[in-house]
Amino acid sequence: MREEQPYPQSHRVFATTHWSVVLAAGEPNSTQAAQALEKLCRTYWYPIYAYLRRRGWGEPDAQDLTQGFFAQLLERRSIQAVEREKGKFRSFLLASLNYYVADERDRANAQKRGGGREALSLDVQEAEQRYRLEPADQRSPEKIFELRWAMTLLDQVLARLAAEFSAAGKPELFNRLKPYLVEGSGEKTYAETAREGGMTEEALKKAVQRMRRRYHQLFREEIAQTVASPAEVDEELRHLCAVLGS
Repeated sequence: MREEQPYPQSHRVFATTHWSVVLAAGEPNSTQAAQALEKLCRTYWYPIYAYLRRRGWGEPDAQDLTQGFFAQLLERRSIQAVEREKGKFRSFLLASLNYYVADERDRANAQKRGGGREALSLDVQEAEQRYRLEPADQRSPEKIFELRWAMTLLDQVLARLAAEFSAAGKPELFNRLKPYLVEGSGEKTYAETAREGGMTEEALKKAVQRMRRRYHQLFREEIAQTVASPAEVDEELRHLCAVLGS
């Protein structure tokens, strides 16, 4: 008898991904590439804002630079600096930002920096509140950028997993299983949680195992969206896991 699945079967991990679409387009007028790039920018803009704050830019300047940078990126969609064989969106974005900031240093007027050019709508006020709640960290802005990138990716994975449970009509099950996503992290025993949910302990354990497997699948899928080829997924996975463990 087949076990009931709380979420749909995984699609192929290495289907055409956002960053590979951008790299393969080869021309600025590709609608598909523009949509793919915007999706990536919407997902990963906060690490850029926080990086600028860590580099010493004040709140208004960091907001202006973030908006202006993404507006310019989406308008021009220039990716000539990326090596197709080993281009990672994470590396491309930070290098492009540093070029952009260097160009903007001679422009003191916020309007010239792109204030008002909101090609990408960003909640920069919420970003500043989030930034101020983060603990002090003595690592370099580049190291912290990578950590925030990895955390943003994990947030995306968790949101996708929650959406799958909700689509299957099982949001309560997700909330019950979520504390066990990382092995050894649940405050309650399996037996306690199983009793509260009207499940057997064995059924709960199996559900947790399925959720963990799906979480790892989605983690790989999200990474695949930000690298140029399937061959780079494992390398990026190891790198981000090392960043999270540092």
